[in-house]
Amino acid sequence: MTPRKIKIRQIDKSEYVIYRKKAQEFYQTMFQAEKASNWNAVGLNAVHCAISASDALLIKFVGKRSISDDHMVVVELLLSSINLSGIKEKANTLRRIIAEKNLIEYENRNFTRKDAQNIIKRTERFYRWAMEILR
Repeated sequence: MTPRKIKIRQIDKSEYVIYRKKAQEFYQTMFQAEKASNWNAVGLNAVHCAISASDALLIKFVGKRSISDDHMVVVELLLSSINLSGIKEKANTLRRIIAEKNLIEYENRNFTRKDAQNIIKRTERFYRWAMEILR
């Protein structure tokens, strides 16, 4: 099997703060959506929060981010580009968060309260870990 080509964009490392801010906004909006019982919005904001936090990490450490249509590429990039304690566990958490995107956006059912509570837990763990590193 031929390895897939990962599309990336080089970005000045100082610009990680832009993606950190995006992650923070999506994180806050995730909780606002939870208060309003907008479960689909909880899910999408969680996914975007995790992706933006990942982009911030990649930009800060290696000056690149994925521009691929496949959001799972960011998981591969984290694993192959950043050597941090616990990165494998966090990459698996990220993979589980991103996997929900298809369900939320394209499947013929709504994201439920239980789904929202689960993704919030995973996203909180990933977000807090990323923000600690991005300080």
